[in-house]
Formats: sequence, structure tokens, C-alpha cells
Amino acid sequence: METIIAKTTEQKVDAKISPTTLTGSQAVLEACIAEGADTIFGYPGGAIMPIYDALYDYNDKLKHILVRHEQGGIHAGQGYARTSGKAGVVFATSGPGATNLVTGLADAMIDSTPLVCITGQVFAHLLGTDAFQETDIINITMPVTKWNYQVTDATEIPGILAKAFYLARSGRPGPVIIDITKNAQIQSFDYEGYTPCNHIRSYRPKPVIRKSFIDEAVALINNAKKPLVIFGQGVILGKAEKEFKNFIEKSGMPAAWTILGLSALATDHPQNVGMLGMHGNYGPNVLTNECDVLIAVGMRFDDRVTGRLDKYAKQAKVIHLDIDPSEIDKNVKAHVGVWGDCKETLPLLTLGIQEKDRSEWLKVFADYTQQEYDQCIKEELNPSTEEMTMGEVIRIVNETTKGNAVVVTDVGQHQMVACRYAKFNETRSNVTSGGLGTMGFALPAAIGAKFGALDRTVIAVIGDGGIQMTIQELGTIMQTGVDVKIMILNNQFLGMVRQWQQLFNDKRYSFVDIQSPDYVMVAKAYGIEGSKVEHRKNLQTAIQTMLAHKGSYLLEVMVGKENNVFPMVPQGCSVSEIRLK
Repeated sequence: METIIAKTTEQKVDAKISPTTLTGSQAVLEACIAEGADTIFGYPGGAIMPIYDALYDYNDKLKHILVRHEQGGIHAGQGYARTSGKAGVVFATSGPGATNLVTGLADAMIDSTPLVCITGQVFAHLLGTDAFQETDIINITMPVTKWNYQVTDATEIPGILAKAFYLARSGRPGPVIIDITKNAQIQSFDYEGYTPCNHIRSYRPKPVIRKSFIDEAVALINNAKKPLVIFGQGVILGKAEKEFKNFIEKSGMPAAWTILGLSALATDHPQNVGMLGMHGNYGPNVLTNECDVLIAVGMRFDDRVTGRLDKYAKQAKVIHLDIDPSEIDKNVKAHVGVWGDCKETLPLLTLGIQEKDRSEWLKVFADYTQQEYDQCIKEELNPSTEEMTMGEVIRIVNETTKGNAVVVTDVGQHQMVACRYAKFNETRSNVTSGGLGTMGFALPAAIGAKFGALDRTVIAVIGDGGIQMTIQELGTIMQTGVDVKIMILNNQFLGMVRQWQQLFNDKRYSFVDIQSPDYVMVAKAYGIEGSKVEHRKNLQTAIQTMLAHKGSYLLEVMVGKENNVFPMVPQGCSVSEIRLK
């Protein structure tokens, strides 16, 4: 703001620039704008009311999405971050508003999703008095955030939020939470502008790349007879899809993915050999224990990928590329640990490796794929029984979308089926709760995913259990008019738990038989069109109708009650002990 000093004919005085006076609340919103945030997911309350009052004057610069529950808000923020590549921004009030974010923070932390969450807090002089809606959200969230901080003075806000955005996005991304006391929100101070953060002393987001490690990795790859690349979300987070594709194409190596790595490489790429892990594909699991060099790119050797660690890839030389040095040697000992951003390390490897024909080795994977198709996939995608399967639903979605949609999955059998069979041509197309496995994730995450990719079709694939955990977010869809296709695969069970109880607990089905409302009627109560499919003859038309509909649409598909997801690596077994049936 300019302070204009009066001018007279006798004397001319230059205009003098002085700092602008802002409240802490206004400074929060200015920081969001400066950092490129365009969408905020939140829910107001007493302790954050000054920020919401300031937001009233920022409607032309910031879009606020009123969710129906703070957990819905943070999952929406996750979905937005995953499709847009930007940090999701979430607002919540103190006490229960802040604690309702904890599940989403834990989910974002383990899945490396960048979030900046801003919570209101009671006045500073009331801290520690058990004031109304006071909780110590800093200590509560310390284990599930990359960083957190409590602001009690408005002058701190610009610098602290600059640091928050920088930490959330840089290095290995993650969630941060900034708790702002009410007095800091209403306090006025001299605002001298916003300076983004690009350095914090003692914080090194990208470790120094060591050429000796690159050379060692290149030598192992060039001498390998049966190498296997396994890739995770680090390729997507590093925006290194092109570099990764160049790397595998020059080397000729087969490449398998974790569920969070899905869509980093086109599904139909000839070197894409499928999914790793408990419900992954037959070939990559079995052949993990037969390859001579295992190259892990941007993945963390989660237990669902490795099975029994004492029987995992013991014959292989392991090369592990990761931006987070703490992940190297954490679960699987690496013979060569390549620290660094894979967008920078992959081209260095590509430069050094030799072009090789690996067609014979790829054919081994193809043979395993054929076995899996004959014993599992064929019946799942084209069932001979009257009951519809989840796999055939995904097959028809693929045929209709041509692999160009964003698919957001909840957690359970439908998640594993969708990840196994969904086809993707573009990166950032698979949004799911990987490490935490949060039921209720998909509906709000799909809302956020759509706001992060407005030009793309977004389909939420949800089970009849998960949908009931966050079904209130249909109200968010109703109010915003956002276009999300909701597909409920209803098997009238908590299907994944039931499968385990069938296979490992002698069919002792303990509290997994779940009843559901009439979802189509519930959707219509929220002004959302929908339909229900109970017979195969209506399935394809119903899916086409859903995808062609202008606006959100809910489709409920009744699938077989006791269909199981195979292949499967039983708990406590090695990946080579994967069962086809």
C-alpha cells in the first residue's frame, strides 16, 4: 500500500512506500496465493473463524470447497495433490476439527503426499488450560507429519508458511500442519511481502549424487543376465516418467510396479510386466526370486511387496535408487544404494548402460502371464458364472475410457482388482491409499482429484464398506457440482477380511456381513443421478451411461458375494509362494 504525501504547488514530495498492514488471517491467504494454491478444502469453526472471515474477501483468488467432515477435507486434499502435482491445502478448526485430520495426515505421510494443513487454535493465553476445543495438535501429529509448528504471533506467519510449503513439496514430499492461535489470526502487523523458501539450514531435500555409486550400478546392470526393475511412486513424485522410460527402453529390462507406481509407465508398454506384491501378478513375484540384479526405483520395499524378507531376492544383487537415504538398507540390504532424485540419477544410469536384447528374459515373464491368464485372469475378466465379477466391471471401464481416466480406489478387494486390471495411458491416473490402507478414502479423494484435473474423467471405485465411511461427502458433490463418477462394487461383505476368514479361519465369518442402504436413493437425495445393475446384460450400457452423463453419477453394481482376489501371497510366505487359486 502506498502512503501518498500531499503535494503543493510550492513543494513536490516523492511518494513514500510503507509496509502494508495485514492481519495474520490475511497473511495466511496471501501465502496460499503466492505459493500457487488455487483450491482449499476445509470446514470452519470457532478457532479458525478469523481466517474464514478474511477468506470472504478472497473469493476471486481462492476457491474454497466446503466438505462435510474434516477427514473428507484432508482426503480431498490428497486427491488434489496426487493428480495436480501441487501441494493440497486444508483448513480445519481446533479440537475435534484438528484431530479429524489425523487419519489423513498418517495416510499422506506414509504415501509421501504433499499437504499444507492449517488449523485454528485457542488464544495463546488459554493454551494448556483445557479451554473449549483445545487439543495439543502439535504433539498429537508429530509422528504423522513431516513438520509441524504452532504460531502464536502473526509476524511469524509469512516465514512459517513459506517453510511449510517448501517442506511439503521438496525432497520426499509429505504433510505439514501449521497451528495458528486465534490471537495471531486477528493480530495486525506490518506486512513486507512474501518471500518463498528455497533453503533451510540442516535440511537437504536432495542428497548429493555419488558418481562412484552410479558407476557400480551401471557395472552390475551391464553384467546382468536376468535383471528386473521394480518401480514405485518416486518416479511420479520426481516427475521422472520420461527418464524412467528411456532407462528401461535402452536397457531392455522388464519393469514391474507397486500400486503407487502404477501409471508411471503406460500399462501396455511391452516391458511393463505387471504388479508386485500380495495380489500382484504371477511373473514379477516369482521371478523376483530368480533375477540376478534387482533395480528398485523410488519404492520402499513395503512388506506387502516383499512378503517374507528372509526369503526375498536373496540370489540378487540389489540396486536401490531413492531420494530418501533412510529408505536404503531399511528393509532390504542394497549392494548399491544410489541416493538422489531419480529425475537426475536415472539419466546418469541410462548414459552408462549398454543397449541389450532381453527378449528371452521377457519371454519368461510372458509365459508366467499366460499361466496366470489361463488360471485366474480369464475367468475374472470374462466369467462363465451368472454372478458378475469386479474384474469384468473394470474390463468394461477400460474398453469405454480407452485407459484415459483417473481411477480413484478405496481399500479392499475392489482396490486390488482395479489396480490389477485398470489400464492407464497417462501418469497421475491411479489414486489410492497405499501404505495406510484407509477405508473411506476414495469418495473425498475423487472430489479432490477432479479439482486437481478438471479436464479428465475421474472414476471412484469403492466397496460397500468404504463408501459408508465417508458417504456424507455426497453433500460436497451436491454443493459444488463437481463431476465425479462413483462406482460401488457391492458384494454385501467386507470382502477382503471375508476372503482371509475363508482361507485362513475356516470360513468363520465374524462380523463381515455388512448391510447397505439403497445407494441410488441416497444419491438422489443429494441431487445425484444413479442406477443399480444386478444382471450382466445391463452392465455395459450402465457403465456407458454413467460415463456419458453430464455431472456426477452413482452406479451400484452387485457382484458375487464370495468371489476372491487371486493370485495371492499368503501372509508369512515368500513372493515365490504366490497362489493362483
